[in-house]
Amino acid sequence: MAGIFQRASKLRTALRCLSLRCSLSSTAGTRLSPADPYGPFLSCLSSVPSVVSARGLHAGADGPEPSPAAAPERRSFSRVTPEDLAFFRKVLPGRTITDPDLLESSNVDWLRSVRGSSEVLLRPQTTEEVSQILSYCNSRNLAINTQGGNTGLVSGSVPVYDEIILSTALMNNVLSFDSISGILTCQAGCVLENLSLYLEDRDYIMPLDLGSKGSCHIGGNVATNAGGLRLLRYGSLHGTVLGVEVVLADGRVLDCLTTLRKDNTGYDLKHLFIGSEGTLGVITAVSVLCPRKPKSVNVVFLGCETFEQLLQTFQLCRGMLGEILSAFEFLDSECMRLLNTHLKISNPISDCPFYVVIETSGSDATHDGEKLHNFLEEAMTSSFIADGTVATEDSKIKALWSLRERVTEALTHEGYTYKYDVSLPVDRIYQMVTDMREHLGDRAKSVVGYGHAMVTST
Repeated sequence: MAGIFQRASKLRTALRCLSLRCSLSSTAGTRLSPADPYGPFLSCLSSVPSVVSARGLHAGADGPEPSPAAAPERRSFSRVTPEDLAFFRKVLPGRTITDPDLLESSNVDWLRSVRGSSEVLLRPQTTEEVSQILSYCNSRNLAINTQGGNTGLVSGSVPVYDEIILSTALMNNVLSFDSISGILTCQAGCVLENLSLYLEDRDYIMPLDLGSKGSCHIGGNVATNAGGLRLLRYGSLHGTVLGVEVVLADGRVLDCLTTLRKDNTGYDLKHLFIGSEGTLGVITAVSVLCPRKPKSVNVVFLGCETFEQLLQTFQLCRGMLGEILSAFEFLDSECMRLLNTHLKISNPISDCPFYVVIETSGSDATHDGEKLHNFLEEAMTSSFIADGTVATEDSKIKALWSLRERVTEALTHEGYTYKYDVSLPVDRIYQMVTDMREHLGDRAKSVVGYGHAMVTST
């Protein structure tokens, strides 16, 4: 097992700085962190200064020896020349950025834990422009770091050294929407929240919802196979993404942008790129199957005394809520403390060691309300939950969801954050947090556990 973890660690590190001759670097983060910072998370906090320079820690001849544990050595990529810049400016007039001030935000990750040293930011608007860029960079042996919303939490979306940053931010158009089938086709740079608002006006919703929805890009979501809050109800992106358009490392365009739910014609190549983290190509467009907007939504915030009671609550709600259960998230008391301390978000119920956010969505408010009432009554009778509150109005629903969605933000105010998105058997998820607290002792300010562990654990 140790050997497996060692190889996985080396693989994740190596993927950060791959040559375009064989592959591409991450679109919006590595597999350990979806472009929405959502999953069963273990976070460890320390008081180390917040931004680390990749160039300073992993310098070449002018600095200390590279640290194999932190980043690979810079490979023999070409350096950007004035001739290269001239080509980029010809292909992307006004969208080839070299101003250090404008590059700053693209060189630093969302947690402000690492800093790259890229000197060129490219902002294509079309698949053809991406194709021309990759073809040229491939011929010149220039390294590229593809970047979506830069919301990843393990620094996979920023350069390690001086890679060219290829941003999908301007590839933000909805290409089509079929109101009968609910199939949306859009460019990879569309912000998830903008897509959600677009669909809600048409009585549909995205099958994906993340805390970073205001910034993350759908292309990055697909490239990292982001799970999100609705995974329990709608499944992973392997099921809801119907097609992708991808530009390969040599500039060739692979058009798998089908809008058919059922297609038995040969290999389903899109699955190679969902979760590939940009290592096989740059996703430039996607087609997504979108569900109808539910007419009835309820959110419940509950407190549990033990993790075992939390698991029993999950089993009970799956059995009693059935088809209307759309989300089940948890956070521990340390998360609640950080929310209150740094974001001034108050606990709406009495203090408990564990908290649960449960969402139901359906088409009949009366039916859904009865099922929810019966579940809560049984959970209280069985002593699975100690306290709770229910929200049916939009403002109160958003307030309860903020307790889960803003945990990541609260962590950034506590100190340097080491964040891990892991999958374990359900009954062992929180034991990892307990073991880590014991192992680190006072070397960590906080060790917290939260996420949708009930869904993604394997």
